[in-house]
Amino acid sequence: MQGTVFHTDNDVADLSGQVIIVTGGNAGLGFETIRQLVKHNPAHIYLAARSKAKADAAIAQLAMPLSGPSSISFLQLDLSSFASVKAAAEAFKRSESRLDILINNAGIMMTPEGLTEEGYEIQFGTNVMGHALLTQLLIPIIKETVKINPEARVVNLSSASERMAPNDIYQFDELKTTMSSRNTTMRYCLSKIANIHYTSALSEHHREIKIISVHPGMVATNLHHNSTGFFLRPFLYIAIAFATPVEKGALSQVWAAVSPDAKTGEFYSPVGISGKGSKRSRSRELQEQLWQWIQKELQGHLPNEM
Repeated sequence: MQGTVFHTDNDVADLSGQVIIVTGGNAGLGFETIRQLVKHNPAHIYLAARSKAKADAAIAQLAMPLSGPSSISFLQLDLSSFASVKAAAEAFKRSESRLDILINNAGIMMTPEGLTEEGYEIQFGTNVMGHALLTQLLIPIIKETVKINPEARVVNLSSASERMAPNDIYQFDELKTTMSSRNTTMRYCLSKIANIHYTSALSEHHREIKIISVHPGMVATNLHHNSTGFFLRPFLYIAIAFATPVEKGALSQVWAAVSPDAKTGEFYSPVGISGKGSKRSRSRELQEQLWQWIQKELQGHLPNEM
């Protein structure tokens, strides 16, 4: 299937007045996404990351003359900590009255066993739970933005590796353990199919906002360097040698962030191709199961009206 021909210099409309958040914006796809978007005059881009030093270095590079005049600010965010996520959302809302584009780009890949502060398996907790909480805390301001910009939206990064998720998803009790019975590759792939399921479910509950998930393709980023995946790691090093440069790899999420053709609830492969996700990724039953479990887990962290 032929993808959409998409060139960011020519195919991104003027973003004047718009406010954008990109998580994990200090490196890789997040950095490149900001670099491409900042050329089109958004009012403000927030680079959300854990490390202020790394974020400041990235902002200094992005602020070079060829990148454009738009304002870029650091937003402190550690997705493995609900306290940090809530603090980031509050800090943003104190500074801004609108949010046009939220790109949930950050993630970790095939890391050693671990837990988030709230006790979730580290990859699921970071890639899914942290972004779920951040997104829902920001949903009210996005809904207000829709009144002045009907194209306001959320873009969640997933992966074609969702096809390798374990067959017995979801075993919800194990998501609050290190999941030591599953190898790190399986834990990562589980988080990626969950990204798709939660995106689809969230879009059903907030129809006025475009909420989209994307697979960027096999992209030459540094995400694989920390991988401990026994089965997949050798393949990754070979594949990365032939991978798409990050400049092209970011096109999938940039397209999803700005194209009027992007449809809510869809999972897109590069660039703008829908319908290539696994059969399980389209399961309404699994979407609803995950939605109900996550919403219960987020109780006490969200305003009562949500």
